[in-house]
Amino acid sequence: MDVTEAMARALTLAAAGLGSTSPNPCVGAIVLDAGGALVGEGRTEPPGGRHAEIVALACAGDAARGGTIVSTLEPCNGTGRTGPCSAALLAAGVRRAVYALPDPLPRFAGGGAYLAAAGVQVQADLGAPAARALHRPWLTAATRGRPYATLKLAATLDGRAAAADGSSQWITGPAARADAHALRGRVDAILVGSGTVLADNPALTVRGTAEPRRPLRVVLDRRGRVPATALALDGQAPSLTTSAGPDELTAELFTRGIRHLLIEGGPTVAGAFLAAGLVDELVVYLAPALLGAGPAALMTAAFPSIGDAVRWQFTDITQVSPDLRLTARPLEG
Repeated sequence: MDVTEAMARALTLAAAGLGSTSPNPCVGAIVLDAGGALVGEGRTEPPGGRHAEIVALACAGDAARGGTIVSTLEPCNGTGRTGPCSAALLAAGVRRAVYALPDPLPRFAGGGAYLAAAGVQVQADLGAPAARALHRPWLTAATRGRPYATLKLAATLDGRAAAADGSSQWITGPAARADAHALRGRVDAILVGSGTVLADNPALTVRGTAEPRRPLRVVLDRRGRVPATALALDGQAPSLTTSAGPDELTAELFTRGIRHLLIEGGPTVAGAFLAAGLVDELVVYLAPALLGAGPAALMTAAFPSIGDAVRWQFTDITQVSPDLRLTARPLEG
């Protein structure tokens, strides 16, 4: 196996663990022996567990000596809950280290330089675009000090989030709802407003995914309308009810280890986070239906003129039969 194939495998391993490792990034790592055969692989374990490189080294055993480590992020060079991966790689006798992205945290960065100074052959930036896309939520959170926020909306072709009588189940079809659960499985927290809880009593849990996930359920309740025990007693996932504003709330969630936040509703909450400039990504499920009346998918007075509109760029358009999933990020520049 060459290092390009190994990096592709490492990215696949990392993707399968998204939503399970915060506040750490979910890294994938591969160990190739001196002849290029795959002898070890792993991904970051849940908080307090081993980093991907350590898992892969344990899998490889003595076969790692003289071999190559391939990882989606630079091996860490600092001590947190675990020791530095750079020192463990050196002790294992690895002769080559290949990684996609540098670690952005000064406390843990420098693993590549440490290994190079010890005589290990180091190659950076292999598979960097794919790794950057995979690790974007964690990288954004690490550099901005707040969770990466994905705003999920479901709407009809004419932008309605519900019918005139208030009914909204279901705007989209089963395939789109299953796709949304997969999205829930990749995040650390799911946020809704009090209106959504009172109207729909959502479980805010992850269903139908290969591995169990229990993201924090957050209810934004500024008027104290939702009982504190609304979600706390069902035992399906941890819950937080708060009256904090968006900026205060995102800061609190970051201190709790939340690195990827999914905002699910409703239109007022969505508008508040957009107005505060706290949305990093839009995921819109668009149903091929028309209602003509009913609540809009987004309610805010922050952009009164067309000149004030926040412009977005599509990064993905996928048909999720019979609906469309549109993914966009703010237009840069």
